[in-house]
Amino acid sequence: MTTARLPLFPLNAVLFPGLVLPLNVFEERYRAMMRELLKTDEDEPRRFAVVAIRDGRETAPTGAGMPGAVNVPAERGPADGFGPDPAQTFHRVGCIADAAKIRERPDGSFEVLATGTTRVKLLSVEASGPFLTAELEELDEETGEEAGALAEGVLRAFRSYQKRLAGASERSLSTGADLPDDPSVVSYLVAAAAVLDVPTRQRLLQAPDSATRLREELTLLRREAAVIRHLPSLPAVDLTRAPTHPN
Repeated sequence: MTTARLPLFPLNAVLFPGLVLPLNVFEERYRAMMRELLKTDEDEPRRFAVVAIRDGRETAPTGAGMPGAVNVPAERGPADGFGPDPAQTFHRVGCIADAAKIRERPDGSFEVLATGTTRVKLLSVEASGPFLTAELEELDEETGEEAGALAEGVLRAFRSYQKRLAGASERSLSTGADLPDDPSVVSYLVAAAAVLDVPTRQRLLQAPDSATRLREELTLLRREAAVIRHLPSLPAVDLTRAPTHPN
């Protein structure tokens, strides 16, 4: 069992391995986290963990620059907005992120570009420092039975789903020929790219193996494609990049 203690960045979103995550970091507790990560040698990964929030806020209710901040000290505790026991506020399975780019702006905020790497289980949360840290256990990625065949079926269903989202012919979709065939990669790509709510994405992230995740995705894609068939055309989604998240 491989464990590590890393900075913890809670979001109202789910990060998957391989997904690119842009962040707009403006709150002091997360600025402190980025300043600490910048101390890491450039040749070493600048790692932090991302977990989805069950209940709470990504920003403190009276954080600096937020509504209600008047006459309130600018420095807030690392657990503000997450209740008396932050560990109970977060989903227990998250993802390690490697920050390839951390750029400080003149106002002290940060522009960050990170990529999800490895799933982790949240063991404990520590709030004694300037930002949250967590003890984490890395989770192995099991393939599961019939993952290869399931991946092929999911890719076919995803192309149909993407086609309906884009409102275009399949051959006009530039990503259609570039989709991977590795079952694990397929399972995470589809989980990230499909239009799903946070609880569904979280359920896919914590699936015990790729085959289980692919089976659920096949059901979801077929259902969503049927729904989209009766809706106006929607813009296609970016397959590898999540929306920029303000902390």
